[in-house]
Amino acid sequence: MQPITQSADRSPVSFRQLLFLCFSLLTLLSGSGYAEDYILGEGDVLKISVYDNEDLLTETRVNGNGFIVMPLIGPVKVGGLTTSAATTKLTNLLAGDYILNPQLTIFIEKFRTKKVTILGHVNNAGIVQIEGPMTLLEVISQAGGLKEGVGDQATIKRSTDSEQEVIVINIRALIEDGDLTQNIVIYEGDSIFIPKGGTCYVTGLVGSSGAYPCSSGSTVLKLITLAGGFTGKASQSSVRIIRLVDNEKTVLKDVDLGTKVLANDIIVVPESFF
Repeated sequence: MQPITQSADRSPVSFRQLLFLCFSLLTLLSGSGYAEDYILGEGDVLKISVYDNEDLLTETRVNGNGFIVMPLIGPVKVGGLTTSAATTKLTNLLAGDYILNPQLTIFIEKFRTKKVTILGHVNNAGIVQIEGPMTLLEVISQAGGLKEGVGDQATIKRSTDSEQEVIVINIRALIEDGDLTQNIVIYEGDSIFIPKGGTCYVTGLVGSSGAYPCSSGSTVLKLITLAGGFTGKASQSSVRIIRLVDNEKTVLKDVDLGTKVLANDIIVVPESFF
């Protein structure tokens, strides 16, 4: 019997491959439940049916003023309403004088094309055209995915009723922890900005001195681990952080390895003399 062998020549999974896998999994997990929150607008083609009333089957386009035309009740404004809200409105209008307990369904036959802007640390920043309800992860995917060294948070600017809302998204929680509450639906006209993450520096008796990405949750130990860990002669209890505070250099001595770092910190691992 021939022994079973495994090839030792295995390429490591790259950062981009890992992000792609995360995007794919999270998008599948998020499902399509957000379709009910899709906001109807000009150009959407709706197919409306009423159970046991085939003569009311209607295919209609939302016009420039947000109106559709529905048999029995005539013009109805649905632009600016979510799909679920429009369903409720039409159901109530039919129930008023025409049908007892109508069961109405709205299916979006064709989505209008919408534009959103995504800028910052993505591979293809700019204007993205989307159709139908789309989440933040899907828009990022349309923009070519995240670049390596992305920051902790994204901001989304959204105009609502003549005022601007700023939504903060925890990118780390979304990508690394799979927190789907951060994967919100993106609306037409949204402007997404994804910043580059910070950089920290590790020097001294570590495996590989250099610059490493750091975020608000990064600790001294995490950065030293990225730098290959302590060497045999390193003093683990005498680690220093050199930090700029108000443009002045400050030295934090004998820091605990669980201390959180800030962008541009320099971590110095000295030699142990004992």
